[in-house]
Amino acid sequence: MLDIKMNLSGLGSEWRTSSKGVWKYIALLPIPPDLTPVTLGEGDTPILRTPRLQEGLGIEELYVKFEGANPTGSFKDRGMTVGVTHALEIGEEILACASTGNTSASLSAYAARAGLRTIIFIPSNQVALGKLSQAAAMGAEIVEVDGNFDEALRLLLGSAQESGPYVLNSVNPFRIEGQKTVAFEIYDQLGRVVPENVILPVGNAGNISAAWKGFSELMEIGAIDRAPRMIGVQATGASPIADAVSKGSMGIVPVDKPETVASAIRIGRPASWKKALLAIHESGGTAVAVDDQEIIRAQSMLATLEGIFVEPASAAPVAALKPLMQQGIIARGESTVCIATGHGLKDPESPICRVRTVKIDKLSGLGGGFGAITSQPLGR
Repeated sequence: MLDIKMNLSGLGSEWRTSSKGVWKYIALLPIPPDLTPVTLGEGDTPILRTPRLQEGLGIEELYVKFEGANPTGSFKDRGMTVGVTHALEIGEEILACASTGNTSASLSAYAARAGLRTIIFIPSNQVALGKLSQAAAMGAEIVEVDGNFDEALRLLLGSAQESGPYVLNSVNPFRIEGQKTVAFEIYDQLGRVVPENVILPVGNAGNISAAWKGFSELMEIGAIDRAPRMIGVQATGASPIADAVSKGSMGIVPVDKPETVASAIRIGRPASWKKALLAIHESGGTAVAVDDQEIIRAQSMLATLEGIFVEPASAAPVAALKPLMQQGIIARGESTVCIATGHGLKDPESPICRVRTVKIDKLSGLGGGFGAITSQPLGR
């Protein structure tokens, strides 16, 4: 798998521009500075202190980096703005990806912005409606694969040889270059310091390696003298990387039939597993697995305690906090950032989205109380 090594010598402190979001850091990106980027205004997502969640979990300094505030509602936009800009630069006309949902939504939007054709490969009946509807609305050509994500990616890569479409999954190093900017933002938003821990959900494993690349580059240019530990979280039904870490192995055993309510991380053969394990090892971090019940409980806590509505996979880092503290991996006083990778509207089928209404039988005048009140499911 290819990687991009930037020449960062001589940058000093002059590595930010007056641009916004991802493109504020163009000096650290492999894109010519005079090239007009394909952008929808991605990046600059909020990093939110979570006092009520802190209290409930017994941790003193907890932040959520809400990547659901990106234009298409997920962290994928960071990588896609750079990847599609590069595709346009080299004259590509047809872009493609395999996806559990967020990648397809993001690629479809940025390809539309660039005036390019998009083909997406999706696993049959495994993509959340909120994500699939985005890709369809943007005019993507959708290929439904009778199998899971791993089989969809295999089929795509097999069709992309030589003159095939330009693949923009996380195997594309330009995607990783865009996604690494989340590390630069965390550093800037926390007052030019880095936390002790950064916790991310892990699916195809590109994002944890991208974030580590960003922090590593900050060390290389002398902006920081230490980097956070990278902690990856998977669902118990799709946890080849967490299983490898628990066994002290630098190789994974793929999960042939991954299962979890968190569709964004329902991946049994992560394409970037080697980079992810390296990031975990080099940073002194770890990877853990949490079950679906814990993920949904954490999703509900984020929403009801902090008003942060995320898709199930994005809640996995919060679900992991309690066991990580119980095991002594994270200390109560350490600063920790959980990266919430996607907006809750991405997955309206999540159990916490089962709306119930209050039916009012009677009002007792303007100043009176309510009469009989009953709760019932909202019809669809």
